[in-house]
Amino acid sequence: MTAPLTDAEHRVLDALDEDETVETLADLVRVPSVTGTAAESEAQHLLSTWYRDAGLEVDLWAEDLEDLYAEPGFPGIEAPRDEAWGLVGTTPGSGTPALVLNGHVDVVPVGDLWSWSHDPFVAAVEGGRLHGRGSCDMKAGLVANLAVARALHRSGVRTERRLALHSVVGEEDGGLGAYATLRRGHSGDAVVISEPTSGRLLTANAGALTFRLEVPGRATHGSTRLEGQSAVESFMVVHEAVRALEARRNVDPDPLFDGNDLPYAITIGTVRAGDWASSVPDLLVAEGRLGVALGESTRAAQVEFERAVAESAVGDPWLAEHPPRVTWPGGRFASGRLPEGHPLAGEVADAVEAAGGARPGTGAAPYGSDLRLYAGEGVPTLQYGPGDVRLAHSTRESVPLEEVHAVARTLAVLAARRLGAH
Repeated sequence: MTAPLTDAEHRVLDALDEDETVETLADLVRVPSVTGTAAESEAQHLLSTWYRDAGLEVDLWAEDLEDLYAEPGFPGIEAPRDEAWGLVGTTPGSGTPALVLNGHVDVVPVGDLWSWSHDPFVAAVEGGRLHGRGSCDMKAGLVANLAVARALHRSGVRTERRLALHSVVGEEDGGLGAYATLRRGHSGDAVVISEPTSGRLLTANAGALTFRLEVPGRATHGSTRLEGQSAVESFMVVHEAVRALEARRNVDPDPLFDGNDLPYAITIGTVRAGDWASSVPDLLVAEGRLGVALGESTRAAQVEFERAVAESAVGDPWLAEHPPRVTWPGGRFASGRLPEGHPLAGEVADAVEAAGGARPGTGAAPYGSDLRLYAGEGVPTLQYGPGDVRLAHSTRESVPLEEVHAVARTLAVLAARRLGAH
């Protein structure tokens, strides 16, 4: 049975300001903080001001990119940067924070503007939802985290332990910000990442790797194509093997993925071939994404993919003599999970109920996130936040404001309990 709210917890909940939360979310969405752009830094500096106003001790620092890139464990990047800023806000006191609330400020590009029903950076509110790029993934979660800190500050409650807010850059292209934050020495006893989870507790993440395939051909005039070898047709042989590999890798996945028919997807995202319509193309370059299974090392996933590509070439007369080349650019998202039976999941579920919600179910995400970086350092971590990930990265991106408020209430109760508010 869920414990009833204490007087201190009631005071913290009463200090949440829903109107302010919506205004803050709109202001943050209006910052076009696309991964790798200067607006990432703009968002971090704006949040640092809000953190100070919420009574937090702020560590805002310029990350040493050259040193980070040179570290053996660096998780990789896809977007070039001239600068990156780390940001941590901590409630006053000493000792390791009892709870860390994490979120990333970077968002993916908007794509085709004509496909949007709302300007992606206006932050329009309509039908109880706030629309815009990053509203769901994951500025709503960042703002819910901030709302908790504001409520603790305004409520006047005393706490025995500390709360930390980690705001990071570069999550979308590898995890630069979280990696740098951990290397700076910021950590905690437990972490909740307020990524969109549609009301569920996500206690594990699959991983993801970016691959690049180079499939050779032999150029000739289009009218004499039999004298050449189309790289496009050779790629079809490789693509068939990749699809067969995907099917094998998704047999009997972890029970946390119950209801997901394809937790470890392999996707071809870009294909480039040829430079003239009446020429047979002599090179095809395809880039895509390989899902990494729970508990599988990124190296093991790479080896299996490389083997499948190599084996596809053996039975093809052209590819046997001109094998495809596989390389691994970009970010490396390992899988990660909360240790089975760890009490954090129960604590968050109890907080959801105590804040007036239905007890959430538990599952795993089929995509990579910063969860694996914290978990890799031995910090128990899960994801719980507002929004539906199916809208993330889409031209329909939006978040229900009631979910933002509900998550803020849950995290406020969780923080009050873990911090020993009285």
